[in-house]
Amino acid sequence: MALILVSSTLGSSDVPFIVTHKKASLTRLKSGDKRVSVSIDICNQGPTTAYDVSLTDDSWSQDVFNVVSGNTSTSWERLDVGGLLSHAFELESKMEGMFYGALAVITFHIPTTAALQEAYSTPILPSDILAVRPPEKKFEWAKRLLAKYGSQISVISIVYLVASPSKSGAGKGSKKKR
Repeated sequence: MALILVSSTLGSSDVPFIVTHKKASLTRLKSGDKRVSVSIDICNQGPTTAYDVSLTDDSWSQDVFNVVSGNTSTSWERLDVGGLLSHAFELESKMEGMFYGALAVITFHIPTTAALQEAYSTPILPSDILAVRPPEKKFEWAKRLLAKYGSQISVISIVYLVASPSKSGAGKGSKKKR
């Protein structure tokens, strides 16, 4: 689930242009617990440095998720031109069902203005990463094929066994023992 964030100050050429890549992936533990790993990369593609950069990702409700490691928000002193900041955290789901993500917010200052600048990510698309899934029936398709084509498979197996040359007797006559 990749997301792109664009700075809200697109019209001005002397401000940072913030681009963010947000990725979330699900891990199912042997215990049955489900963990969501979130990584966010923030890049400054603009001509000036961004100062007092803050990231807040409130799309992970405490009713649905426990934070296992890291934090859903963080801050940095600055993001230089062409610079990259990375942040990651891990969550454990408390329940199953569809998940609808919200916007992550990036705030920053620029030297020429005292006003706080904001940039927003696009939300994570609705996902069933936490949805209840029925147990997978691994051999169900094989049973259906066998029931439908069982007699034909048996005939093909018998023909193959009769028509194929034996490997055990073929090599004995051509080699001499010394």
